[in-house]
Amino acid sequence: MRSVSVARTFHASVHEAETRWYDTSRWAHWVDGLEQVVAVEGDWPSGGSRVRWRSGPAGRGSVTETVVAYEPRIGQTVDVDDDSIRGRQSVSFAPVDGEVEVVLTLEYEIKQRSFITPLVDLLFIRPAFASSLASTVSRFGGELGQGTTF
Repeated sequence: MRSVSVARTFHASVHEAETRWYDTSRWAHWVDGLEQVVAVEGDWPSGGSRVRWRSGPAGRGSVTETVVAYEPRIGQTVDVDDDSIRGRQSVSFAPVDGEVEVVLTLEYEIKQRSFITPLVDLLFIRPAFASSLASTVSRFGGELGQGTTF
């Protein structure tokens, strides 16, 4: 599997960050490419729960995230599946000098492969995922900065 990761530090507590991260009603404001959360199944964000969401027309289509691990105030790992990839995405929250560091990592594999897939991945897919994760985490930081009560 290929991997991309982004880390950012924000002026917030771990509790504030994780409360906002797991609030699926706000995802459309900061998750890159997400147009609508279609369903939340189970006791989100706990293990075994699932979120299904849909991207805009130029995005990933229907995406399913199924929780495989969750530890309060530490982070969560989900299996991710869409039309093009399957993978595992992890988010972690760590206190750093009175702030919170958010690390988002996506390990993925491309479903339909050919002999040029490694080159296409290197030149186009991996940079696109890295940009998308960076956008998501940066916009998430903007959400944290809005002063909403948690």
